[in-house]
Amino acid sequence: MIAACIVCTVGGLIALRAHLQQTWQMRPVRASGPPSVGRPQPRSTMHPGAVAAEAPWALSALPECVLQQSVWRARDVAGLRAHLPRGAQPVPAGSVLQYRNCTLRVRRDDAIITRGKDRFHIPPHSRFFSFDDELIFMRQNNAAELRTYRLSNLQ
Repeated sequence: MIAACIVCTVGGLIALRAHLQQTWQMRPVRASGPPSVGRPQPRSTMHPGAVAAEAPWALSALPECVLQQSVWRARDVAGLRAHLPRGAQPVPAGSVLQYRNCTLRVRRDDAIITRGKDRFHIPPHSRFFSFDDELIFMRQNNAAELRTYRLSNLQ
């Protein structure tokens, strides 16, 4: 019984090796017949729904609202303090910031950004700061990151 299994295994390995060593060649062929005209397709009746997501990157994904200027990463928030501009003011919980057609609602430890029917949740351990015309986002998860944004000039 064991001998039969060994013989089958060796035979299978030999067949697999032979199959893998084959070289496949592609050759041009002549097409016969005239090209056909595209067939008309019915209009789509699908209407895209709203997008909802857990998205710490949401602000970076909305360039028509704000444009990301920079990103820094470190092990913890303390390692990012050097990149936080002197004079940056924390955005208090309960603040509602409008950037073109995007609304950012800053909460105690997280935030919600909406654009039309789309809704993105920026998860906990998120902090926002303002400095001149910049919005600064800082988040601590497994690692820490700090991103700076400016109001978009895209239409």
